Amino acid sequence: MKSRFVLGAVTAMLACVQSAYAADPTEQQFRALYKELVETNTTLSSGSCTLAAERIVARMKTAGFPESDLHIFTAPDHPKEGGLVAVLPGRDLKAKPILLLAHIDVVEAKREDWVRDPFTLIEEDGKFYARGAVDDKAQAAIWADSLIRFKQEGYKPRHTLKMALTCGEETSGAFNGAEWLSKNRRDLIDAGFALNEGAGGELNAAGKRVSMTVQAGEKVSQNYRLEVINRGGHSSRPMKDNAIYHLAGALTKVQGYEFPIQLTDGSTGYLNAMSKIQLSAGHKDISDAMLAVVKNPGDVKAVSTVSSADPSWAAMLHTTCVATMLDAGHATNALPQRARANVNCRIFPGVTQETVRQALVKAIEDPAVKVETLEIRGENSAPPVLTRAIMEPVEKLTAKMWPGVPVLPILQSGATDGQFLNAAGIPTYGISGIFLTPDLGNIHGLNEYIGVQSLMDGRTFLHELVKTYAEQN
Repeated sequence: MKSRFVLGAVTAMLACVQSAYAADPTEQQFRALYKELVETNTTLSSGSCTLAAERIVARMKTAGFPESDLHIFTAPDHPKEGGLVAVLPGRDLKAKPILLLAHIDVVEAKREDWVRDPFTLIEEDGKFYARGAVDDKAQAAIWADSLIRFKQEGYKPRHTLKMALTCGEETSGAFNGAEWLSKNRRDLIDAGFALNEGAGGELNAAGKRVSMTVQAGEKVSQNYRLEVINRGGHSSRPMKDNAIYHLAGALTKVQGYEFPIQLTDGSTGYLNAMSKIQLSAGHKDISDAMLAVVKNPGDVKAVSTVSSADPSWAAMLHTTCVATMLDAGHATNALPQRARANVNCRIFPGVTQETVRQALVKAIEDPAVKVETLEIRGENSAPPVLTRAIMEPVEKLTAKMWPGVPVLPILQSGATDGQFLNAAGIPTYGISGIFLTPDLGNIHGLNEYIGVQSLMDGRTFLHELVKTYAEQN
């Protein structure tokens, strides 16, 4: 009897799975594309974005895309850091194209640190685990899948749809495909506006949907090197003037320094809307503090309340700098002759890299600590304007799929490749439709993950949203 019961349960479960696929026969196709993309190693150290792009091209050719609409690009001295621009021609040549942007490179991941192989997509307990499961192969796979489905359906949009899958977003100083395209093949990506990563749905700790965000503007990532040089000596003769201790003191001052509070239209809109959400959740103190910050960014108490409630809110309010790497000493039995640290700053829109460097110098107050600006990633451009033509489709679709979930503008405290497109005159908005937990799916960290249902819902959301934009007058 027990075996019959088990067999019956298994049969029922398989029937449910088959029913789910029958309801959406393209889901299996998407899962295969997503798996192949995630499992293609695209780290800078040992991977190949070019290979990932070629694999997407193969799938698009199978779907019926002619070779003339598929453009693999590489720089001669960066053969493994290539990308892809794919085009689905529109029926109105006067309508400006829409660009779908995503990066396919990922942050480094060491197998010995992870619970699971970071380059094997594993589905477990309702989640997909892998490096790039979220950032940014989820959106890259959705874009490719949407264009493939449009092609298979025989759909010809009013606006031409372009997709750019690029490399180099995750590493400052590396070849950046979005930057290269904006400077060398602007014709390929020219568009009225672009959709990109940088925002999405917010879940609370209990897994309840809190809001859907739309990115309008972002910070700029900039690295600075702090360096102390010393004559060193024998470790048996310790001296007060030790390069490592000297550097540590400077880093402590950087840790304690707070950049001035600033607001943009995006962050102001977010705080106003989030204050209502916090009030309805019973957090009147946070709600009041958010409104107080909007009214007076110099309200120290209100800023402290907002910042301590959520690190993402704190980061949204000003430029931030944090030590990320150390390099010091030359021998275990010698006093250090040189000590260096990398300080990564996320710079508020409109603030220059030199202004931040000078602020670090002033905070450290020690001429013996050299503060050097490392390679500049790109221009710090002004946030794009959030028009009703952008916001209204998001609001309507969100209300349809998740009734009662508000849509909020947001200033992205991180940095994306939208930086290069905005600077090139292509307004770029972060919209994903993917809901993430407060830990953001451990993006850039260990055991990165995304909810399976969240990914599938995001796929549905973006497919419908792109089609709506593609038919706008």
